[in-house]
Parts: sequence; structure tokens; C-alpha cells
Amino acid sequence: MEDVDELIKQVHNRNMRIIFDLVLNHTSDEHPWFIESRSSRTNSKRDWYIWRDGKPGGLRPNNWESIFNGSAWEYDKETGQYYLHLFSRKMPDVNWECQELRQELYKMTRWWLDRGIDGFRIDAISHIKKKSGLPDLPNPKQLKFVRTSCDDDKP
Repeated sequence: MEDVDELIKQVHNRNMRIIFDLVLNHTSDEHPWFIESRSSRTNSKRDWYIWRDGKPGGLRPNNWESIFNGSAWEYDKETGQYYLHLFSRKMPDVNWECQELRQELYKMTRWWLDRGIDGFRIDAISHIKKKSGLPDLPNPKQLKFVRTSCDDDKP
């Protein structure tokens, strides 16, 4: 932390500001919060991430795709549930509906501001709010009739 404190001091001495990149949508799957959350269905941090049972027949909770490819759901054998990751399975999404998690994130940002940084660039901010109930997304193949109709009119 001495290096960071020195960086902040030197930046401010040059009349510049220091902005940190801040990820609030997800953590690493190696983060202590996630490790604790995944330890059992009754863990106090379970609700800090988005966990769901699969659909009947061994199907994932919904049809959401990861931005990085494949399903946005990863099955956890230990607890028999899936966790949501809109990016990589190594980056589980946090649950912004959980007030306790929010307070912890607010506390962390306040700690950095009190330390002397001037602000944040918030990464993946548009992914924080999830659609209530996590419904399936429309199937683009169902819209094939639109393309067919257009092709008929303008081949």
C-alpha cells in the first residue's frame, strides 16, 4: 500500500487526479466472498451472488449467454445450483439486490476515496441490474419470419 499512497501523493503534487477502474458487477471466483458463498446453500454470503436451481430435465435456469461465449450459468456440484456469470465462469456476478453486499461495496469505495483517490471509472455498469425473475431471452430464431418477409420483398 505504500506504493499506492506514494502514487496518489505524486499525482496530486502534479495537480492531476487519480481515477481507479472499479468492477462492481462481478468478482473473481477466487474472491473470499465467492468462496464463502459457494460453501453451502445456507451460508450467510450465499445471497451475495446469483444462485439458481436448474429447470427440470437438467436444464440451466434460463437461456442467457455469456458475453465471452457459452452459457451464462455454471453448475456447482457441491451445492447443486448454478451461479450466474455474464462474462467468464471465473467472474461470478454479484447480487445487487442484496443490501448487505451493497453496503460492503459502498464501504470499499469509501475506503479508497478516504485514502485519496479522486474517483472511479465503473466497469460493466450496465450489467448490474438484472431483469426481475431472470426470464429467458427471446429466441432470435423465432424472428426468422422477419428476415424471410424482407427477403421476399427485397431479394
